[in-house]
Amino acid sequence: MAGIYIHIPFCRQACYYCDFHFSTNTSRQEEMVDSLCREIALQRYYLQGEPIQTIYIGGGTPSLLTQQQLILLMEQIHSIFPVAQDAECTLEANPDDLSMEKLDALQRTGINRLSLGIQSFNDQLLQQMNRLHNARQAVDAFHRARQAGFVNISIDLIYAIPGETTSQWQKDIEQALTLKPEHISSYSLTIEEKTVFGRWAQIGKLHPEPDDTAAHHLEMLVDYLTTAGYEQYEVSNFAWPGFYSRHNSSYWKQQSYLGIGPGAHSYNKESRQFNIRNNHRYIDALQQNVIPAEKEVLTVPDKINEYLLTTLRTQWGTNLQKLEEEYGYAIQTKHGGYIQALIDRNLARLEANHLLLTRKGRMLADKIASDLFQ
Repeated sequence: MAGIYIHIPFCRQACYYCDFHFSTNTSRQEEMVDSLCREIALQRYYLQGEPIQTIYIGGGTPSLLTQQQLILLMEQIHSIFPVAQDAECTLEANPDDLSMEKLDALQRTGINRLSLGIQSFNDQLLQQMNRLHNARQAVDAFHRARQAGFVNISIDLIYAIPGETTSQWQKDIEQALTLKPEHISSYSLTIEEKTVFGRWAQIGKLHPEPDDTAAHHLEMLVDYLTTAGYEQYEVSNFAWPGFYSRHNSSYWKQQSYLGIGPGAHSYNKESRQFNIRNNHRYIDALQQNVIPAEKEVLTVPDKINEYLLTTLRTQWGTNLQKLEEEYGYAIQTKHGGYIQALIDRNLARLEANHLLLTRKGRMLADKIASDLFQ
């Protein structure tokens, strides 16, 4: 199983928290789509013939693309790679882009899963983050997507927004549950240095929420969603049974994926590739049939540490037998005392030779993984 990720590096305006690669200058959008198609062709051998089970078009704001541009990208992928008939094809979209006409067009491009960047149902918080839509538009866009025939919809929510109260976060969760999306991804707002929020934090204009507030908000989310029947299959991801994100799950299970576009990353189990984060230089290079990317060959310790970091965040846990057989890492020999301490503190359990974090342990997943790194 392999996946393809396409990065669309355009947005109408900058969200104050976002550190992903994008530009608000869309003057070269046609050239960008042409360059994406060129890179798809040039990368035909990267996945070594593995069938494509997932296609994910992210950004940026992929919903800015026209129907014809999306069709071009999808047709190019299908012409170059063996795409499974039941492939999961996701498109990230902002609520303000999703008119009924746009949704009907998306249906015709082969997109069968939507990921809506709602972030909050509170107008004040949306304005604070410099989002273009308001709460009413978010709700209306979700209902239009249902009307258009989408039966697999994910929504994104952000918690621990500076100044956000527990009551406001609770209302966001309750509104999300009212919509009944198949999937919810929710992340604590992180203040990144090169963002507007990052600059404001440096001069004291913005004050990040403390870690214990973020932890409390995550605990609330888990309580509400699991009670409603959602499964927390990864620290930040919840879904109805049968609606896990197959694309994101492939990342956590170390399956190969190809990243197309400026700023995109690729992984083929032996190396990583990082495309340049510059639209003009990306387009200019692809016009010369050159992929502007850097490559990093993964060492055995790299593979071990990445495996720990990704698998411990999931409900499937870390396969200790795989660690030893594939990487020669007898983790119980080296960290037996630490693992037993996790078990004693109800942070982890051993089951069928897998190390699984408890709900309490998942709150500390990244710290626990780093403690187990080789």
